[in-house]
Amino acid sequence: MNSVSHSAREVAASRANAPHTSMFLRMLVRAAVLRRGRALSALFAMVVAAAVATAMMNLYVDVQAKLVREFRNFGANIILVGRGGASLPVDALAKAEAVLAGRGVVAPFGLVVARTTDGQSIVAVGADFDRVRQLDRWWSVSNWPSSADEALVGARALPVVSPKNQPFDLEFQGHTIHLTTVGTVRTGAAEDSRVYIPMADFVSWTGVKPSTVEVAATGSPEEISAIMHQLAAAIPTAEVRPVRQIMEGEARVLGKTRATLLAAAALIILTAALCVLSTLIGWVFDRRRDFAIMKALGASDRMLNGFFAAEAAALGAFGALIGFVAGIGIAEWIGRVNFHAPVTPRFAVLPFVLAGSIVVTLLSAILPISLLRRVQPAVILRGE
Repeated sequence: MNSVSHSAREVAASRANAPHTSMFLRMLVRAAVLRRGRALSALFAMVVAAAVATAMMNLYVDVQAKLVREFRNFGANIILVGRGGASLPVDALAKAEAVLAGRGVVAPFGLVVARTTDGQSIVAVGADFDRVRQLDRWWSVSNWPSSADEALVGARALPVVSPKNQPFDLEFQGHTIHLTTVGTVRTGAAEDSRVYIPMADFVSWTGVKPSTVEVAATGSPEEISAIMHQLAAAIPTAEVRPVRQIMEGEARVLGKTRATLLAAAALIILTAALCVLSTLIGWVFDRRRDFAIMKALGASDRMLNGFFAAEAAALGAFGALIGFVAGIGIAEWIGRVNFHAPVTPRFAVLPFVLAGSIVVTLLSAILPISLLRRVQPAVILRGE
């Protein structure tokens, strides 16, 4: 008997010395277990909100980079031309590459109006084909020149210079060059009416230096604008022009994409907050008797408010952790389906998702807490 009473005293002593947090945690777990339906519905809402926020925040950064890369496939977004039609300085290409510092591709072009053997005018262009292949990936080219005296002929220019696809001559200011067609280019634009030859052959034939440098710069619209100012400062004899169709289209698409992502995330988070709000209000009405008993036993309004806020915060934190994992998976799936490339998981967004979820649940708890303060123990316990 003494051993039993001794053990009972030890248990009582251990409970008396146990931190209050253990009782607090048991109350939180019991509240969630006894009302699993409401807890799960609120948790599901927070998981969805956190997953969407995680996916949107991951995509927000990666989509911009991927869209910029896709836009680079459409060619140059900046053009440098000699003022008054003059040739560019000899070091213009090197200076442009120094300004870009690996943030894009640069390709020089020289243009003259030549004549065919029957006297028809045709635009001949000197080009660095290795650079052009990187710059203008959107061109539809049957075969690229690889050696001297080989030409890439536009689809509309081919019947003019070489109707039977035989070698042909072009003349410029009394100098003639003999060329062989090795491939055709089709873009639906001015390139279809031109003849492209290697830059070394072009300069040797015409004596004309490159007069145009096309630049496909990567970065945000602000970064590209800064690059344009740097190019203008580095090459003062050149006129720096934006390719407005590319730059304006890029800025418009990026802006709309970001706005869509943010609007979708905001709408879903608002819906989740309303769901949590209705759940927490239901909790208050379902547990009025519990809260009345706690007040009757001496619990203060501050203690009850803290307990209820802790329940809401725990709900937000748990939902954020599950939603973060789900959001990483959603972002990965969207990246593969739409861009055929994975979206890099950004674990740095976890603190923001976690803090945001807790803030959403705490804001949703404001109205239920105000209802909790109105609970009158005497009225509730009398069954009124």
